[in-house]
Amino acid sequence: MTYYGAIEAGGTKFVLAVADQENQIIEQISLPTETPEKTLSAVQTFFKQYSLKGLGVGSFGPLDLDPKSSTYGWITNTPKVDWQFFDLLSYLKQHICNQVTLTTDVNASCLGEYLYGAAKHVHSCLYYTVGTGVGAGAINQGTFVQGAAHPEMGHVIIRRMDGDDFEGICPFHGDCLEGMVCGPALEKRTGKLGKLISKEDEHWTYVANYLAQSVYNASLTLDPEVILFGGGVFKQTHLLPRIKSAFDELNHGYKKIGDQDSYLRLAALNDQQGVLGCLALAKQTERPLIPD
Repeated sequence: MTYYGAIEAGGTKFVLAVADQENQIIEQISLPTETPEKTLSAVQTFFKQYSLKGLGVGSFGPLDLDPKSSTYGWITNTPKVDWQFFDLLSYLKQHICNQVTLTTDVNASCLGEYLYGAAKHVHSCLYYTVGTGVGAGAINQGTFVQGAAHPEMGHVIIRRMDGDDFEGICPFHGDCLEGMVCGPALEKRTGKLGKLISKEDEHWTYVANYLAQSVYNASLTLDPEVILFGGGVFKQTHLLPRIKSAFDELNHGYKKIGDQDSYLRLAALNDQQGVLGCLALAKQTERPLIPD
């Protein structure tokens, strides 16, 4: 039997899956993101029973995705100190499968939604994830949007709201988007995990406004047909309506977007978008990366 592997490598957990040629998932597990030695040893153990034809990987970053670079396939200047400047691609080729396709975790999730989820009927989309960190991936006309590297929309600079004196937690920028709204930032703001924070808490107003600012700027810059949201923070069902309201206030009727509920929406694949995107990447040697 032909097998394909997927690794959704997030800041908090790695999700591993194996599927057959018909894209039916045979086995899937989740394990914590620890040191490279601990985590990747467990990854090897999981995949050793399968002879993989291809492996698709969506990883936290920053990643060097320039094939001409001497550090191509490396996790570079990440806030996760143990993983800084780690040659992920070479490790996976040496120990798991010699046919590896690597991109960011948010690109993989964006691809999953584009092929199978809430963006499958459009030509362009933008996907934000808000969890341990903040990131975004974009697809336009069947291609990932990236230049010398990949987009870093989680580290854009936002305009601070009056009354918000939180310093931010990003080790590089302090109060960039990620530093102000990611899960660990919420915990530091309130002393509580996101799921324990009351929906009436004033901090949600700040979080919604900062996300709306970044999304509005990306909307004007990239003009996607749909913008999707995922990640643990969006388990708070009251957050998206707040973002929509703040987005409207920022827009002032300038940009015509049609039905806002279709334009700004949650991911549709029940947290499987990253795995499904990675499985699509695993098969890229047999067909175009993103089919017409």
